[in-house]
Amino acid sequence: MTQNEAKSAGSIVAMWRYPVKSMMGEEINASVVTERGLLGDRAYAIVEQSSGKVVSAKNPRKWPAMFSFRAAYLEPPGMHEVIPPVRIMMPDGDWAISTQSNLDSLLSSVLGRGVSLQSKPLPRPKLEEYWPDLENLAHREAVTEEAMPPNTFFDGAVVHILTTATLNELRRVYPQGTFEARRFRPNLIVAPPDGQEGFVENSWVGSTLAIGRQVRLRITCATGRCVMTTLAQGDLPRDLGILKAALKANAANVGVYATVERGGLVRTGDAVTVETPA
Repeated sequence: MTQNEAKSAGSIVAMWRYPVKSMMGEEINASVVTERGLLGDRAYAIVEQSSGKVVSAKNPRKWPAMFSFRAAYLEPPGMHEVIPPVRIMMPDGDWAISTQSNLDSLLSSVLGRGVSLQSKPLPRPKLEEYWPDLENLAHREAVTEEAMPPNTFFDGAVVHILTTATLNELRRVYPQGTFEARRFRPNLIVAPPDGQEGFVENSWVGSTLAIGRQVRLRITCATGRCVMTTLAQGDLPRDLGILKAALKANAANVGVYATVERGGLVRTGDAVTVETPA
C-alpha cells in the first residue's frame, strides 16, 4: 500500500441486523455484506396505507409502539433466495409471521392506523421525523418529512458503525445515562485498540475500513442522532439526556455511516484496519 496509511482500528465485538425497520432487531455472529449492507438488514418495513410513508420510530408521537415490536428471521437470509419470512413479536408478547394473511390487520390494530408490512422498497420513500425542543437541533418541537435513499428502507446509509470508545465517552459526559450500543441501532460495533479514547470514528470519515479478509467499507459521514436514541427500548429507560449529551459532546453525532466498496463475509472477532489517504 503506497498511497494510503493503514493502522489498526480494533476488532468487531458485536453485530446487529434489523429485519423490519424501526423494530428491535437481532444480534448475530456473522453476515454476508453486499452492496446493500448486511444481508437481510431493513429488508422489511411497515408502510402507512393512507400516506404511503414508511412507519418510523423517528416520530414517536405518531408511532409510539414501534420499539415494543421485535423481529427475527425464521431462517438466515441466503444470497440466492428470496428474503425469508420474519417472525414478529407483538407488544403483548404474542408472535406473528410475515406470511400470515391477517398480519396487516394485526399491525393496524396495534398501531391504531391502517398499515401494511412490505418487502419491496419504495422508489422514493419518505418518513416523518419529530424533533424535540432541544437547543442546537436543526428543528425544534417540529415534525418534518424526510426523504430516504431511493429503493431502500434505510434512513441514511446501508451500514452504520459505532465504537465502544464513543459509548465510553458519552458515559463520561453524562454518567447518569444508560449508554448501550442498542440505543443507537448500529450494524457493527468496533472495540478500538487500548489507548484510543473519545469519538475515534469521527476521524474515519473519508477513509476506508478493511474488515477481515474481504470486506471494505467507505466511511461517508458521521451519524447525526435523533429522538429515537432517547426512547425506551426493552430495559433501557426513556431519557432525553442521551440526545442532550450527544449534542453537547459531539454535535449530536454518534457513530458513522458507510457504503460498501467490496462485500464478503464479516464475523465478530474480525480485525478492522482504517486506511487513510496519504
